[in-house]
Amino acid sequence: MTDQGPLLIRGGKVVNDDRIFDADVFVDKGIIQAVGPDLAVPEGAFVIDAAGKYVMPGGIDTHTHMQLPFMGTAAIDDFYWGTRAALAGGTTMIIDFVLPQRGESLLDAYSKWRNWADEKVCCDYGFHVGVTWWSEQVKQEMAELVKDKGVNSFKMFMAYKDTWQLLDEDLLKAFTQCKAIGALAQVHAENGDVIKEMGNRMLAAGITGPEGHALCRPEEVEAEATNRACVLANQVGCPLYIVHVMSRAAADVVSAKRRQGHVVYGEPVAAGLGTDGTHYWSTCWRHAAAHVMGPPLRPDPSTPAYLMDMLANNDLQCTGTDNCTFTSEQKALGKGDFTKIPNGVNGVEDRMSIIWERGVCSGKMDPRRFVAVTSTSAAKIFNIYPRKGVIAVGSDADLIVWNGETSRVISASTHHQRCDFNVFEGQTVRGVAEWVVSRGRVCVRQGQVEAVRAAGRFVPTPGYSPEVYLRVQQRDKTRTPHAVDRSES
Repeated sequence: MTDQGPLLIRGGKVVNDDRIFDADVFVDKGIIQAVGPDLAVPEGAFVIDAAGKYVMPGGIDTHTHMQLPFMGTAAIDDFYWGTRAALAGGTTMIIDFVLPQRGESLLDAYSKWRNWADEKVCCDYGFHVGVTWWSEQVKQEMAELVKDKGVNSFKMFMAYKDTWQLLDEDLLKAFTQCKAIGALAQVHAENGDVIKEMGNRMLAAGITGPEGHALCRPEEVEAEATNRACVLANQVGCPLYIVHVMSRAAADVVSAKRRQGHVVYGEPVAAGLGTDGTHYWSTCWRHAAAHVMGPPLRPDPSTPAYLMDMLANNDLQCTGTDNCTFTSEQKALGKGDFTKIPNGVNGVEDRMSIIWERGVCSGKMDPRRFVAVTSTSAAKIFNIYPRKGVIAVGSDADLIVWNGETSRVISASTHHQRCDFNVFEGQTVRGVAEWVVSRGRVCVRQGQVEAVRAAGRFVPTPGYSPEVYLRVQQRDKTRTPHAVDRSES
């Protein structure tokens, strides 16, 4: 991607995760060249007036599934539409998931996903890779992905029995390998055995609608798996990242384990922070099915505020969306059997505004914490800081001019995604990205999207992230067990 020449963002309040200060930001060749007050306007520079606005690092969505083949169909938002929508909402990088089928080479799947993404992405992206089966081949390919392919995180499933779920013994092997190669282990934390059993019971009882999805995946099932994953990872000294923390109980487990010294990170997602699971009991099947995701939204309406409190106070660390969108027609594959409803909701476009409205406008967090949970923490955890996640000289020019007072009404009729439903439908939120700059190129101009297909680039995430591994490496030095030296007597 070529940048659009020199660019000066003038007169705004620059917000990083550690401070807020008045400064101009000068960009050239896709890189931030200067940050300071009253910068001179270089000849030929395009000037954005940010007076009265915040200037922030672009958002990093840690969890997306663009065009994912899943449950007999494929996510409707592909890498073009999904990243275009991301930019519209102020997100300038996504980290998507390569998910091999059981028995499929991880390297082959990675190549396939790269081919899908490279020809479509409008913003920068990275990859996590799923470990959906275990063998010596998988172990070796994990090492190659870290060493040569720019992947430093691997996701293991404790749900989706008979497709992606790993047994505990294979989880231990995968965690051990992650530790050996300097990668971060991720888990989808639910008990797949319980879910399958309870799903069969619901269907046998005649509960076939979307409410059955929530009833067969109760909160304690997520909490149990979260606790089990933490225990298993801790046994082998592997750092752990819990994707889509959806319940109060699971969030409490993450918080408690962090206080016990575990190296564990928790990721709530936009849907869990912005709506709840009461929608599963809607008398409109289309409405209820549109909210089906795994783990499910929780029917306790206090859950979003609770998760936001945990996020504000660093009990949870950063935010994604689990954006995996399907049309109403695709969701209808599960009419008559909720276990066949494709799991997934939107969020990539609305994440930033949802967190600003419910986090900053509510007084739970300040703008610095907002930048941390939407961008900087992710950049640090996945080892792309300070290239991403900060406004500093030498960093990529991924920038947003953010109007924290302007409001908008979220609706499927106006969003930029291809899905025909929005789980935040009708919500009024403050916080709008009026200008979005991706590596020096203006992609949103006064609210109008100017995204360019294939303009984004793959961003490698190197292994041994200091944010994750410095503590782990020191513990290895000080906590190595030793045999007792005993005398003969």
